[in-house]
Amino acid sequence: MKKDEEGIAQEKRLKERMERIKHKIMVMSGKGGVGKTTVTVNLALTLALKGYEVGIMDADIHGPNIPKMLGIEDEHPQVSKEGITPVFIPPRVKVMSLAFLLADKDTPVVWRGPRKMGAIRQFLSDVFWGDLDYLIIDLPPGTGDEPLSVAQLIPQIDGAIVVTTPQEVALLDSRKSVNFAKELSIPVIGIIENMSGFKCPKCGETIDLFKIGGGERAAKDMSVPFLGRVPIDVKIVESGDSGIPFMLKHKSEAAEAFETIVDNIEHFVKGD
Repeated sequence: MKKDEEGIAQEKRLKERMERIKHKIMVMSGKGGVGKTTVTVNLALTLALKGYEVGIMDADIHGPNIPKMLGIEDEHPQVSKEGITPVFIPPRVKVMSLAFLLADKDTPVVWRGPRKMGAIRQFLSDVFWGDLDYLIIDLPPGTGDEPLSVAQLIPQIDGAIVVTTPQEVALLDSRKSVNFAKELSIPVIGIIENMSGFKCPKCGETIDLFKIGGGERAAKDMSVPFLGRVPIDVKIVESGDSGIPFMLKHKSEAAEAFETIVDNIEHFVKGD
């Protein structure tokens, strides 16, 4: 098959794959360290626990950490006539990440923009996602090649979720993510304020380690929805490191926060 014919065939596959997915959502952050991947994983699991079929596409090419957080680092996607089969985890989540394809997990991915876009295109066109209610796309921090590639390759994307922490430096960068989405005519589903307060397990007092309320103020200032705030919970950190999804094992204020946020996402994509 000639190169042009291969490109046309891939575009056709991509369109067909995406048509079988009801809702496609990109998760962004203006800077690193705000817990974007942790939020992505737990949003996906919360949706799955509500009965939805969910896919997680790890589009963070240089730091693909989704498999680590889900305890599936040693799994490998299978290849069939349908394409690449993503790794499945109960109750109903399919996962694809570049981490599955790296021979050595400590090897850095030293790729320029065109090669990264090619990888994302393959994740969308060559991975057999099947019928999904939601595809959650975890993006690297910032507004570079990967978010732009996703925006260009999925023209009918439902929207973007921006994750931030309450401190000013994170809020400044989160505004850039909101404006990135607006410039590309991508609906902003809303802002999530992560690491929003810490309740002392001994005395019950709430300590504002990174301040509180900044994400909500930023959402109001930029006229976009505020989806909710997730407090700091030690169990979230432990779950991410151990590969045991937090939402599958724990009931807490943080778990309730994820449930509320997912309710708000549902209302947005359904136009309620």
